[in-house]
Amino acid sequence: MGVRAIGRAAGLLALVVMSAMVPRALAAQGAGGAAATTPEQRLRQQQDELDKLRRERADLEAKMAQLQRSARSLADEVNNIEAQRSTTARLVAALDQQLTTITREVETASAGLSRAEQEIVNKRNALQRRMVDIYKRGQLYDVEALLSAQSFAALVARYKYLHDLALHDRTLVRRVEALRNNIVAQRELLVRLQDDVTRNRTEKEREARRLASLEGQRQRNLTLVQRSATQTRERLTQIARDEARVASVIASFETARRRAEMSPNAKPAAPSTIRTSDLGRLDWPVDGDILYRFGRVVNPNNTTTRWNGLGIGANAGTPVRSIAAGEVVLAENVGTYGPTVIVQHGGGDYSVYGSLARIDVKKGQEVQKGQTLGTVGAADPDLPPHVHLEIRPKGRAVDPLEWLRAQKR
Repeated sequence: MGVRAIGRAAGLLALVVMSAMVPRALAAQGAGGAAATTPEQRLRQQQDELDKLRRERADLEAKMAQLQRSARSLADEVNNIEAQRSTTARLVAALDQQLTTITREVETASAGLSRAEQEIVNKRNALQRRMVDIYKRGQLYDVEALLSAQSFAALVARYKYLHDLALHDRTLVRRVEALRNNIVAQRELLVRLQDDVTRNRTEKEREARRLASLEGQRQRNLTLVQRSATQTRERLTQIARDEARVASVIASFETARRRAEMSPNAKPAAPSTIRTSDLGRLDWPVDGDILYRFGRVVNPNNTTTRWNGLGIGANAGTPVRSIAAGEVVLAENVGTYGPTVIVQHGGGDYSVYGSLARIDVKKGQEVQKGQTLGTVGAADPDLPPHVHLEIRPKGRAVDPLEWLRAQKR
């Protein structure tokens, strides 16, 4: 009777375990043939890629802010916007890829959940039938089946059958438990995936709007760059033409001066009022800051300007003084130079004062060193008010800084 009690207790214990254990094996089923990466790992990898793209774009936006603060070339801003547009486009593509992955995982999880729910229904039905059978046979059925055996071999066979039946019942209980766990896990995964879908679509809409804005900004800036480049080329052409005009005017004055000196009744030529001893000692025509220097200068939009003189910034209306005594040989508007005065200092030496607002002298007038020739203006729309100064010994343009007082540099 003690053996029968033990066997029966084991059977009842199996049934108790069976009713309490429905959540562990489904996870084992999901893990049992799992691929190298889980859906969570794949989504994590894609999220890392999205974070990387966001950091890249943040760096570009910071660089753009720095470019705008430092007043760099518009072309640099266009290039930066193009890089931002490219990064945002990649970000949208990555979001599309992530949404595809999430959608695929939702379909897989939904199918797995459906299969698990169907299987757990079948397993529970089988489990219920087994419990009904056990109840109908009663508590002493197993012992009676063993004791009714006609031989020892039959006893062993019946014991083995009952043992296998108990193992089957335990496996069924564990399977039901695993299915229940798997269903819970799949439902949690579906909830997370649905949240990811909503978040992905919201972010994609936001990035799509950003991309459209960057496309528009890029187009506007490209238009500005093209317009700026065209205007700059036209401006450079005008400057070159007007510089040639000034050089031609001075050359014609020189030709006339030399012809006059060679005539039979010519008066002795007056010595130049600009001497080599004046190098580094001449007074500045105005007090101010240097806007551009003599020679080749690279502009913010990457174009190059060849200046034959020096740009000295000063308040509009500031008097512009002659650097030495001489005769005014030109006092008129000269294209991009604006109102311009050219003073001949004798001996083929000239000084040019451009970008004036007003001219206070006339052609043929004698002027003294320091005499007011006019006032500071703004002939160049891209520059603040200034005076453009050229010094041309023997008609050839040289760097005015070599002649002006050193402390003003």
